[in-house]
Amino acid sequence: MATSLDDQIAAVQAEIDDAPLDSAEAAEAYRVRFLGRKSGVVTDLFAQIGTVAPDQRRAVGQRLNALKQAAQDRLDAAADGARGGAGGAEGATDLDLTLPGRVPAPVAGRAGRGSLHVLTQTLADIQDIFRSFGFSVARGPEIEDDWHNFSALNFPADHPARDMQDTFFLEPPPPEGRGVVLRTHTSPVQIRALEDGEPPLRLIAPGRVFRNEAISYKSYCLFHQVEGLVVDEGVSFADLKAMLQAFARAFFGASDGPAREARMRFRPSFFPFTEPSAEVDVWWADSALPDGGRWMEILGSGMVDPNVLDNVGVDSERYTGYAFGMGVERLAMLRHGIDDIRLLYENDVRFLRQF
Repeated sequence: MATSLDDQIAAVQAEIDDAPLDSAEAAEAYRVRFLGRKSGVVTDLFAQIGTVAPDQRRAVGQRLNALKQAAQDRLDAAADGARGGAGGAEGATDLDLTLPGRVPAPVAGRAGRGSLHVLTQTLADIQDIFRSFGFSVARGPEIEDDWHNFSALNFPADHPARDMQDTFFLEPPPPEGRGVVLRTHTSPVQIRALEDGEPPLRLIAPGRVFRNEAISYKSYCLFHQVEGLVVDEGVSFADLKAMLQAFARAFFGASDGPAREARMRFRPSFFPFTEPSAEVDVWWADSALPDGGRWMEILGSGMVDPNVLDNVGVDSERYTGYAFGMGVERLAMLRHGIDDIRLLYENDVRFLRQF
């Protein structure tokens, strides 16, 4: 594997040597491509060190450090050239490529630079946390069939979720039709991942979901979920609890909001696709309440029901797994003290500017 990584290092070195740096735009593109912290080429090469034989890692690490330094040196030299150095060479400018960009001023009474929606910010934070725990991100269609949305997930034929008053059906359910629906959760993505791959699996499935619910301060017909799935040998409920506690600390711990202490509790519950199942609450601190706060549900979770594994051809005698699902809107509201879900969808600029 070291030889393959050596070839990649040599190829990237050639790219670094040949990449143009003749403008501010070219320099920024160069920095993002080669030195970006999340998706830079050099960063990706460092992530592959684990595939190298232990006795070769030191040498490969030294080559990667030298490659990173060479990329940085070339970028620094370009910045010095753009500034013209102390001597003020002919044709030089005062442009400093290391300075942050200028913020556009408001025009004609309108706000200046835009920003990400609070839901987009929250979803990005959730994904970043789970990526740091080793989860991959999987996505699937928003229009699903009965098998992936219900049957494979162990929903019985008479389950209330299959009723028209709870689910948006695009085609009637069996036997009259195929039961094509706007997905009611992102769990079908987990089914597709299990059908297409083999354990071990460790993924999250973010996306929009749809429920035929009355719109109020606490419910909406469209919302966002992030569901997680881990399937491997020897996975236990203790693993699930440890992961969710680590997530709560990471998500709420850096917040100045009322749930920053991330006090949690697990309550027994029931979901067709997990057994045993639990709902997870965090403590919402509120000095106006008699007890100084109250418990707020943030997600559902449990061990994957063996029937679900059997439905997709995974040996339930060999593999176990856990799954969880959380509402992005609920987490955003908890984190920022928002008390009405409708505010997230009304596009009131006065509300959005707070984030």
